[in-house]
Amino acid sequence: MRTGLLISVIFSLAITSGCTGKSNNSSSNIQNTELSDTAKAVISFTEYEHDFGKVEAGEKIGCFFTYTNSGNGSLVINSVSTSCGCTVPKYDKKPLAPGKSGTLEVIFNTAGYSGMQSKTITIQSNASTPVVIVKIMAEVLSTI
Repeated sequence: MRTGLLISVIFSLAITSGCTGKSNNSSSNIQNTELSDTAKAVISFTEYEHDFGKVEAGEKIGCFFTYTNSGNGSLVINSVSTSCGCTVPKYDKKPLAPGKSGTLEVIFNTAGYSGMQSKTITIQSNASTPVVIVKIMAEVLSTI
């Protein structure tokens, strides 16, 4: 049993000693690949909620959510979905470089609604936090 263990240790040392020594281009390429694999986007919004206050029923109201890529990799927004068909998001689908900012426009059609309204917008991206939720609120006043 000890002989098998000794042979395994010697074999492992022989294999790993063949991997050490002067570096060549292939190990350099591996290191470069590892660095690019660790680059990560970080999405952060200046605000996560927007309150329109009191609005008249039937109005189409909108706002912009500004976000920044504070990571070291390109930010790609994969999808944006809303909690209701009355809310429409508009955003840029191009990658956002580190340090740059973008905007998410949200339009809420208040037709058919009254009272306090709260709608969520879900942003899915390649960021370190892959799902972020922002929210809009409004008190829709009935025209009757």
